[in-house]
Amino acid sequence: MTSELIDGFFENSMQVLPKVSVLHRFMSQWAKVERSSNIFRQMQQYYPPHFPLEVRYFLCEWIEEQQWDEIDEINPEHAKQVLDIMLDLLRQKAESQEHFIVRIKLEEIYQNLQNYIETNALGMVQVIKNCLAAEIKFIEQAEQAMQQQQIQKALSEHHRINDLIMNEIQNLTRRLQSSENDVKNLQHKQEMCIIEYNKMQKCAGLLQQLSNMPNSQEKINKEAQLKQQKEQIDDKLTKMAQEILRHRIELSKKFEQTMFKLQEIQKEILDNQLVAWKRQQQLSGNGLVLDSVSIETIQNWVENLAELIWQNRQQIKKCSQLQQHLHIMFPEGTEDMLPKLNDAITRILSSLVTSTFIIEVQPPQVLKKDARFGAVLRFLVGKTLNIHMNLPQVKATIISENQAKESMSNGVKTNNNTSGDILNNTGTMEYQPTTGQLGISFRNMQLKKIKRADKKGTEAVTEEKFCILFQSEFSVGSNELVFQVWTLSLPVVVTVHGNQECNATATVFWDNAFAEAGRDPFFVPDQVEWSRLSEQLNLKCIACTGTSLSQTNLAYLATKLFGNKDPNTSLVSWAQFNKDLLPNTTFTFWEWFFAIIKLIKDNLKDFWNDDAIVGFVSKNQAQDWLSKKPVGTFLLRFSDSQLGGITIAYTGLKQEVLNLAPFTSKDFHIRGLADRLKDLDNLVYLYPNKPKDDVFSKNYTLTDEGTTKNGYIPSLIKITLPNGFHHTAESENKQPCSPDVIYESTENSLQNMEELPLSPNMNQELDTDFPNMMADLLLSSIMSS
Repeated sequence: MTSELIDGFFENSMQVLPKVSVLHRFMSQWAKVERSSNIFRQMQQYYPPHFPLEVRYFLCEWIEEQQWDEIDEINPEHAKQVLDIMLDLLRQKAESQEHFIVRIKLEEIYQNLQNYIETNALGMVQVIKNCLAAEIKFIEQAEQAMQQQQIQKALSEHHRINDLIMNEIQNLTRRLQSSENDVKNLQHKQEMCIIEYNKMQKCAGLLQQLSNMPNSQEKINKEAQLKQQKEQIDDKLTKMAQEILRHRIELSKKFEQTMFKLQEIQKEILDNQLVAWKRQQQLSGNGLVLDSVSIETIQNWVENLAELIWQNRQQIKKCSQLQQHLHIMFPEGTEDMLPKLNDAITRILSSLVTSTFIIEVQPPQVLKKDARFGAVLRFLVGKTLNIHMNLPQVKATIISENQAKESMSNGVKTNNNTSGDILNNTGTMEYQPTTGQLGISFRNMQLKKIKRADKKGTEAVTEEKFCILFQSEFSVGSNELVFQVWTLSLPVVVTVHGNQECNATATVFWDNAFAEAGRDPFFVPDQVEWSRLSEQLNLKCIACTGTSLSQTNLAYLATKLFGNKDPNTSLVSWAQFNKDLLPNTTFTFWEWFFAIIKLIKDNLKDFWNDDAIVGFVSKNQAQDWLSKKPVGTFLLRFSDSQLGGITIAYTGLKQEVLNLAPFTSKDFHIRGLADRLKDLDNLVYLYPNKPKDDVFSKNYTLTDEGTTKNGYIPSLIKITLPNGFHHTAESENKQPCSPDVIYESTENSLQNMEELPLSPNMNQELDTDFPNMMADLLLSSIMSS
C-alpha cells in the first residue's frame, strides 16, 4: 500500500483502533512518528517489504505494548506464539475494513507475513526490534533538532522584542530632541516677545512724559510718532502672543502624545517583560532554566526609558517656568495642559522607579530558624537617576501572608508590623561602575524569632507562608522627589527542624508552580490539572537529577494519585498532593516522590542518568516482566512502601520473582549501589538482558586485597543473602532478607567472641588495639565466607 493510501484512510482506520487512554494515545512512540512528516518519510524507507509500514500503523499500540526483548532468541516457538497473535490481530483489522482496496491490501500483507513467520519467526522479531529502535533514533534526532529550534526561536524572539523596544526608544529619543528644539524655539520667541514688550513699555513711558509737557507742535508730532510706534508694537505683541500660545498648545499636545508612547513602552517592559522574568524566577525554584529576556537587557531598557521620562519631565517643567515668566491667557474652551502633564509624567516616573527595585537572588524559600541566609537586590534605574551619588539604605523584615496583603493594599507606610526578628537586616547599596549596577547583597541574615498566626483548621505549620519585605527611601533631583520603594520576596516557609523540610518544600513547590501574576498574596488554586502538575514534577526531577521523567514514569506517578482513572480528565487537589496518605502507607504522594528524588540526587544520579534504574514501576509489573526472563535477571525499582527506598527484584531458580528489602540513603553511605550489586552473585543480567558488569563495573570500588596497612589486615564490608537464596539452594517458601540482618549477625558474633588467632604481623606495640584487630579479623572472616 502506498503512503498516500495510508494517509487517505488515516481517520477511518483510527476509529477501529482499540480505545486507550488519552495519555497513551498522544504520548506513544507511533504518535510521535505521525506528528512528524520527516520521521514518517524516513520510516517509510526503513520498513522492509516483509514487514511493511501498514502493519506498524494498524497495530501500533499492540506492537509497542509487547516486550520484544524478552522473547527467547534461541526459542523460535516462543517467537511464533507472539507473532501468531499479531497475525490474528492483523486478520481482524483486514476483516473490519469497509474500504475494499484497504481490505484486499491487508489480506495480501497478512498472507506474505504469515509465510515469512512460518520460516523465520526469530528473524521477524529481530526486524520488528530493529524498526522500533530506528523509530526511537529518528524521534530522538527530531526532538533534539526541535529543542535546538526552540532555543533558536527563543533567542530570535528575544532579539525581536529587544529590537522593537530599542526602536521605540530611538523614536522617543528623536521626539525628545524635537521637543527640546521646540522648547528652545518657544523660549526664543518668548524672549523676543519680552523685548518687544519692553519697547512698548518704553513708548508708553515716553508718552507719559510728553503728557506732562506744555503743548507745542513738537510735542504733538512726537506724541503722534510714539503712538504710531506703540500701536505697531502692540500689533506685533498680539501676533507674537498668539504665536507663543499656539506653540504652547502644540507643544503640550506633543508632550501628551509622547507620554502615551512612554506609557505603552513602560507597560511592555514592566507588565510583560519584567513580570515574565519574575515568573520564570519563581519557576526556577522548581527547576526551570531561565529562558526569558535577561535582567541585564531589561535594565538597559529601563535606564533608557528612565532617561527619556526624566528629560521629558524637565522639558515640561521648563515650559511651566516659561509660562510663569510670560503669562498669556488661554482662549475660552482651551485648557492649560501643563499641570496635568507634569502630574502624569511624575506618576510614570514614580511607577518606573518603584517597580524596578527587584530581588535578583531570592532568599531560600524554605527558611530554617537560626540558619544564615542571603539575598541580592538590584535597583535597575539607580545609575540613570544618579541615586548612586547618595547611596540609600535597605532594610529587610519578615512579614506574614496577611501583612503582605495589607502592604499590597495600603502600602508599607501604613504597616510597620513584622512577624519575626532578623539579624544583620540592614545595609547600604553599592554601585559597581564597571557594570553600572546599583544593588546590595545580604550575606549573613539570620532569622532569630518567628511569630506564627493562629492555625486555620487542619493547616500545618509547614503550610504557613511568610515573605521577606525589603524597603528603602531616597530622593532625586536635589530632594525634589522622595521615593519610598519596597518589594516582597517569594513566599517562604519557616522551619525549626530538618524533618519539616519535605512538607515545607511541598508548600513552596505548589506555590511556585501555580501562582499567577498579580495575585493577592499568596493565593494559589486548590486544584489543578494533572498535565500542569506533571510538568512541574518533571522540572523538579530534571533540576535534581539531570534527566527528565519519561512518559512511562509520569503515567505511573498518575496511578499513584488517580488509580485507574484517566488523569487527563481529573484534577489534583492540594490534599491529594500532600495531605492524604497513599493507600496502605503512612506518607503522602509528595513525601514519597520527594524522598525518591533526594535518593537519586544524593546516591543514584549516575545510574539514573545511564538508564540503569527502571524506577517508577509497580511491583506487579516488575514481576510480570521478570517472570519471563532467565534466572538472575534483575531490575531496580523504587519502593512503594518505604520512603526513599530502592529495591532489587530478580528472577530466582524456579522463575519466581524475589524482592530484596529496600536500600535507603543510609545503606548507600555504608556501601554504594554498584558494590552491592557486585556482591550478589545471584544477579547476572540487568533487565532486559544487559550483563551486570557491563553496566555497573565502572562504579565498582577498587580494593587492594591481600595487603596490609600499618600492620593491620584491612576488612571489607560486603552484602550477601541468607542461606537458601543463592542459585545453588532451594528458594521455595522463603522471603528475601535485608542486608541489615548480615550486619546484625556480625555484631552478635563480636559479642560472643572468646578467642581468635593472632595475626602473624602483630607485635607487642599493637596489643593495646587488640579488640579492634579482632573485630577486623572477624568481619573479614565472615565476609569472605
